[in-house]
Amino acid sequence: TGMNPALVILAAGMGTRFGKGIKQLEPVGPKGELIVDYSIHDALEAGFGKVVFIIRKSMEQDFRERIGKRIEKQAETVYVFQELEDLPEGFLLPEGRIKPWGTGHALLCCREVIHEPFAVINADDYYGKEAFRKMAAFLTKEKLRTPDGVLHGCMAGFVLKNTLSDSGTVTRGICRVTGEGLLRQVIETYEIRKETGGIAQGVQKGEPVILNQQSLVSMNMWGFSEDFLEILEKGFPEFLSSAKLDPLKSEYLLPDIVDREIRNGQCTVRVLKTEDRWFGMTYQEDVPAVKEAIRRLIDEGQYPENLVKETDR
Repeated sequence: TGMNPALVILAAGMGTRFGKGIKQLEPVGPKGELIVDYSIHDALEAGFGKVVFIIRKSMEQDFRERIGKRIEKQAETVYVFQELEDLPEGFLLPEGRIKPWGTGHALLCCREVIHEPFAVINADDYYGKEAFRKMAAFLTKEKLRTPDGVLHGCMAGFVLKNTLSDSGTVTRGICRVTGEGLLRQVIETYEIRKETGGIAQGVQKGEPVILNQQSLVSMNMWGFSEDFLEILEKGFPEFLSSAKLDPLKSEYLLPDIVDREIRNGQCTVRVLKTEDRWFGMTYQEDVPAVKEAIRRLIDEGQYPENLVKETDR
């Protein structure tokens, strides 16, 4: 289509992990930049055209002040609110539910504002430039839907060793990929830690497993045509009425939805391998490591010293 894809940023959970309010969001760049500033910079450079932030209504003022104002100067910026009450016709919010409905629901909240192919990322994860470049190329050049309605999406595949934390064990979605480079399955694997000799140890379905550190993992960076929102819309009532639903805890999650659609033959997902290091802030102790990594990238000339111009702050 040649439309510039949109970048959808999952930010509704922001600020909950590191204390109250977004003010405590950890700056990681030399001028107070946040991880999301680097992601947006990389996305716009790669050819994304608009930024959609999914936040909670209660964060709006804080968020626009702290992040939005800067981004609005660089690109078309849209805010979407993920609210617990945003449920399909005929469904009521379960009594006592405070947990958001998950990433699939967050994307569904964007259905009014997304009219182009899009990529979706977490606000507080650093993905590197290569993933954005490959996604932008895929979303602008590939056929994203076959005549019989099968959707073709993509996912950034990170090398496991490039996503491990020195501060503790991590959970990762280990990918099984076909010979043609299509995603077959994402297997949630817990308590992963580095071992010597290029292997890692983890736990899958309650059993200990040995992993190759070269395995590809999903860090929840997906790319789809806007038609994917129809799949989400159809699937949400089914999720809400499922017998397995825990009304207080169950989440409508992207990996589960994609997994189901791949199995149904409704969707294929190309795994776009990136060699860049991913980093995020799973543990408070990860913060210095992230700052150091950003510092190194600036020293290598990948980013300007001052990503956030003084006038934008």
